[in-house]
Amino acid sequence: MARQSKEIAGLILEKASPREQFHGDIQEDKLLYSVFGFISATDFTDNGILISNLGYALARQNYNVCIVDLKVFYPNLYLYLDVPQNKRGNGLLTVLKDDRADIREEVKPTKYDRLYLLSPSPQDLMEEYFDFGIEKVYAMLDTVKKYFDIVLIDIPNNPPLEFCLGAMKQSHMGFITASERIDAISNITRLLDFASSLGVSAAKFTNIIFMNMQDIKYDFSMIKKLKLNVVAGLPLAKGAAADALEGKLYIKDNPLVNGHYRKELTCIVERILSQN
Repeated sequence: MARQSKEIAGLILEKASPREQFHGDIQEDKLLYSVFGFISATDFTDNGILISNLGYALARQNYNVCIVDLKVFYPNLYLYLDVPQNKRGNGLLTVLKDDRADIREEVKPTKYDRLYLLSPSPQDLMEEYFDFGIEKVYAMLDTVKKYFDIVLIDIPNNPPLEFCLGAMKQSHMGFITASERIDAISNITRLLDFASSLGVSAAKFTNIIFMNMQDIKYDFSMIKKLKLNVVAGLPLAKGAAADALEGKLYIKDNPLVNGHYRKELTCIVERILSQN
């Protein structure tokens, strides 16, 4: 396992951005906006499916992408990306606990070129994450973005938790995912109001992605009144959920991808890359 960790670290260095050269220290020549957070506002949204497929789509654009799973109590992105789970204490927890830890040894390569994952272990105890201050979250994300062109963060919707607020604050742009639920607007409003009260700019999280849309009558007028921007509306695609259960990516491994799903995912990719 130690040998594997060294191989992983070496692999990440070798696959550094084509815009960077490694001569001892890392040369920083990154995208101006590189950290993007995703947080759900309702039930029936599975950010893991969205982020894993989006990460692959961005990696296909020749960007080195790191997905950070901050759902420290219930991580699941390692399943969707078919990455072996970390042993207890490894991965995200190691980086948070030890300022001297080499993050390159805790980030796992996926089977997809240029796509990587930093994840907690599902064996970690919940109480191990209670005492981390928000500065630890800032420091961890600052380190990750030094090594990768694009960082995608799966943010838990738990506003009092430092991993939620810290990730929102460190995101250059944020996306709120929601389903066609009657409580979607109120949940989004409450989340943005709370974040604003604690110094997190609500403006960068006004991008809304509707998930699992079922072509039902839904009043989108309030979205416009609140000056929220619907970036994409992903249709309900049973194949996406089925592929995720098998550790496959819908847009890569499924020959019957919903054309509208692919189109809307492309809109999100364009939205992210248009910021630079």
